[in-house]
Amino acid sequence: MTRVLVVDDEPQIARALRINLAARGYDVLVAHTGRSALDLAADNRPDLVLLDLGLPDLDGVDVITGLRGWNPVPIIVLSAGTDSTRKVAALDAGADDYVTKPFGMDELLARLRAALRRSTHLPGGEPVVEAEAFTVDLTAKRVHRDGAEVHLTPTEWGILEILVRNPGHLIAQRRLLTEVWGPTYTAETHYLRVYLAQLRRKLERDPAHPRHLITEPGMGYRFQP
Repeated sequence: MTRVLVVDDEPQIARALRINLAARGYDVLVAHTGRSALDLAADNRPDLVLLDLGLPDLDGVDVITGLRGWNPVPIIVLSAGTDSTRKVAALDAGADDYVTKPFGMDELLARLRAALRRSTHLPGGEPVVEAEAFTVDLTAKRVHRDGAEVHLTPTEWGILEILVRNPGHLIAQRRLLTEVWGPTYTAETHYLRVYLAQLRRKLERDPAHPRHLITEPGMGYRFQP
């Protein structure tokens, strides 16, 4: 059963979401604060999070950052605001989608299903990602090249995991820096140049002409299987 964590401090909305999701076969957890949401996510490993940005204790963007520090779970943001700055901040922090209140339940459910389809965070196990030059086992957190295990530092693994979980997609520099180092490091783009160079030396057959770990100048990085 797919587990959804609903995070909203408005009891009526949280109750409506719980009832509608449960009626469609989802296992629903409800949190009314940011701290309780982070605790529930750590203890129960939801498959998707519906997150209201306007929480009483923590900013919703901080909750996204807290989740993204260790969990690739899809996050759909719910907000009554129309401020594009808040939307961009949530997406940059790692949210997968954004729905403005009031919303139709059918639209929200369609977005939820789409986020789950896109996600590689699948109930019951994580995938093994195979590239031409190397293999990444997301469950065991191991990388092999030419039959031998490749040792990665925790930081190298953090960057690689984000990229391989989103094959073919551009991952912005800001998102990588936020998820791997934290929200105070968003300007430290030189960190990424250094660590991507290290990853290429370890994983690419020709590091000077990478086949899998691609730089999009000025924007971010992309994993090409």
